[in-house]
Amino acid sequence: MFNKLKPVWLVAARELRDQFRDWRVLMPMIILIFCFPILMNEFAKQTVDFLNQYNANLIQERLVPFSIMIIGFFPITISLVVALESFVGEKERGTIEPMLSAPLDNWQLYFGKLLVGVITPLVASYLSIGFYLLMIIRQDLVMPSPSVMLQLMLLTTAHATLMVSAAIVISVQSTSVKAANLLASFIVVPVAILMQGEAVLLFWGNELVLWMAIAGVMIISLLLIRVGIAHFQREYLLGREIDVINLRWILRTFSKNLLGGARSLVDWYRNVLGNALRRIAPAILFVILIAGVSLWMGYDWIMDNVPQAIASASPEALERLEENVGEMPNLTNSDEHLNAPFLFLNNTRAIATIFVAGLVSFSVLGIMLYMVNIGLIGGLFAIFELLGRDPWPLFAYGVAPHGIFEIPALMIGSAVVLYIGVAIVTPQTGKSMGEVILELLADWTKVFIGLVIPLLAIAALIEAYITPNLLASVLK
Repeated sequence: MFNKLKPVWLVAARELRDQFRDWRVLMPMIILIFCFPILMNEFAKQTVDFLNQYNANLIQERLVPFSIMIIGFFPITISLVVALESFVGEKERGTIEPMLSAPLDNWQLYFGKLLVGVITPLVASYLSIGFYLLMIIRQDLVMPSPSVMLQLMLLTTAHATLMVSAAIVISVQSTSVKAANLLASFIVVPVAILMQGEAVLLFWGNELVLWMAIAGVMIISLLLIRVGIAHFQREYLLGREIDVINLRWILRTFSKNLLGGARSLVDWYRNVLGNALRRIAPAILFVILIAGVSLWMGYDWIMDNVPQAIASASPEALERLEENVGEMPNLTNSDEHLNAPFLFLNNTRAIATIFVAGLVSFSVLGIMLYMVNIGLIGGLFAIFELLGRDPWPLFAYGVAPHGIFEIPALMIGSAVVLYIGVAIVTPQTGKSMGEVILELLADWTKVFIGLVIPLLAIAALIEAYITPNLLASVLK
């Protein structure tokens, strides 16, 4: 094992020597390490002075952890330049051919570049955070607890791994350093938006949710590393000189995989769509298992938290709740508000959102949204039990009539998203990354148009015109 890892260290040592010789890389990092913490410290002092006027102690307690997270992020953005030119920079300098001809496996070469790309920003971030902590120790600021400090360090590590792994994937797929640097916005901007959500969790003070966010970022980072290794081809790096948008090839490849040479609609359903469903069959079984887990999680969360909230509520709030529960809606007139087109578009938008979220996160965010949708059913069961009603008749008449079409559509649509995430990180010899993505998009389009949309249309008709009458008869 050590003999296989030794070439990784050789590649990493070569990269480190190149970095420490380049003052254009070192100087911005040094300036950020020592100057940015001073600016954040001044910002923290001014903010504390302002909040003291309003006794906002809770915000003050979260201010230092928030500053630490921001301080750890900025050195990573500067060091991202090193990762972005890891392969394409070698190509422009004319030094990539000797490196690719070396007796190294693809994963050894890739991990050597990745190791340096991650270590450099992490060292800069840790030094910057340490310098900031030395400053606030001498001031009257609340230090974060050890658990929060551990979360912040892990979050910084996760951000560095995520951004560097994405940058190296871009470097492998780009043909020039200029193109790689322009594509860097697709790394920095999404991670900045992600950090806004993490800042909300930090100020919220829910450590469990923050742990889940750290785990999610690390999972996406590992998947990005897997994508880079799966689509790393030495011949591809040497043979391509310029990127050209070939719309004719894109449309031809997409339509070829979408139509599959079918001669009729029946032939398309039997062979083209049938083959796509057979490919995603393991993913369908997996999302069914996820559905069972999500139902239990939704049910368990409501049973654990809602009774505590009711017990701590005031008598006036409970009285208003009882009045609202007692006022059952007039389901016979529900078609005035919930008609079939509205329900169809709403459900279609939900499945399309799962697809988009899964596409940008290798299925992670898409499957999380799927779990939330399924978990709502388990939560609904628990709420009816807490209200003293038998949930099974309500489910049989209020959910099952349209659910036998809507829930399979949701499962199949989510299974395709899961299949896409797995297929992207799987090596496919002889195909470029763009060709693989086009084929996967064609598979999703087949299933979405040929199966998901018809199921959702039938479900919308039943939910709008049949389910309300059945449910109203039960509620009477």
